[in-house]
Amino acid sequence: MSTRRKLDINNIANWPQNMQLVAAGVVAVFILLLAYLFVFRGKQEELKRLDEQEVGLRKTFEEKQGQAANLEPLKQQLAQMEQELQQMLRQLPSKTEMPDLIVDISQTALASGIRNELFQPMPEVAQEFYAEQPIQIRMVGNYHQFGAFMSGVASLPRVVIMTMHNIALTPKDKSGGLVMEGTVKTYRYLDENDPDDKAALDAAAAAKAKEAEAKKK
Repeated sequence: MSTRRKLDINNIANWPQNMQLVAAGVVAVFILLLAYLFVFRGKQEELKRLDEQEVGLRKTFEEKQGQAANLEPLKQQLAQMEQELQQMLRQLPSKTEMPDLIVDISQTALASGIRNELFQPMPEVAQEFYAEQPIQIRMVGNYHQFGAFMSGVASLPRVVIMTMHNIALTPKDKSGGLVMEGTVKTYRYLDENDPDDKAALDAAAAAKAKEAEAKKK
């Protein structure tokens, strides 16, 4: 009981030396615990966050570095593809050849035994590299005649691409006659040296750029 009376919390200096050491150790542990909770633990979490951020930045850097390394080969490949595309487009009919081509298609249908009830070219639609020429048709024939017509178009001297849109093939009567009605499209290349074609190319490119910008928003 006498020892407890001597351990006055307000008079630690008079405590026995061994008790002072114990008290100092308890205080030191308490201080270290507070330091860990309020300082070191927060720094540890911040360090972990910075490590994760470093990993992400390093990954992004490596990806960008890889893209930069491949940029020049990709540019060369793109230029080559554009050149090949231009060569392919130039195999299509030109502006001056288009009227004769339309006549050839109509005449091919007639030569196949098909009756043209409607063969009406519509205004051209300019795309980025080429122009579409829609033609409204209403043709009467049979399976063999339509087959011969397609074969004849494919055999024309100029390269002809003809696609069908909203085409309906319906029986005309019991004799086996068929009616093919709708819109076909044929195509020609746009010549940059032609002022009208150049204007069409610029307008198509501007429309595409505007569309791409709208998608970004």
